Amino acid sequence: MPLYDYACPTCATEFDAFRPMSDAARPSPCPACGNAAPRRISAPRLAGLSKAALAAHATNERASHEPRRSSHVCGPGCSHGGGAKGFSAVAEKPAMKTFPAKRPWMFSH
Repeated sequence: MPLYDYACPTCATEFDAFRPMSDAARPSPCPACGNAAPRRISAPRLAGLSKAALAAHATNERASHEPRRSSHVCGPGCSHGGGAKGFSAVAEKPAMKTFPAKRPWMFSH
């Protein structure tokens, strides 16, 4: 359950409460005076997170608007082994002969 912040307009008490998401818009009873207190929107509490969690948040935020770019300048299919998959000198089996052995439930047409 999420933790929501509330502020009582009667006695100015600020408190938080764990409530189901379905009750997010409903006011909560004030622990000091008992009147209905509306929900208060506040900033997320990131100071209590571990360094690993903060790094994960930073990575996800960075990845959303700064996708990784390749530093490879040659282009796809170059032969110097810069990460692109090249052609192999060894001939592979034809695809028709590999399917029956690897997928016995498929019938050939």
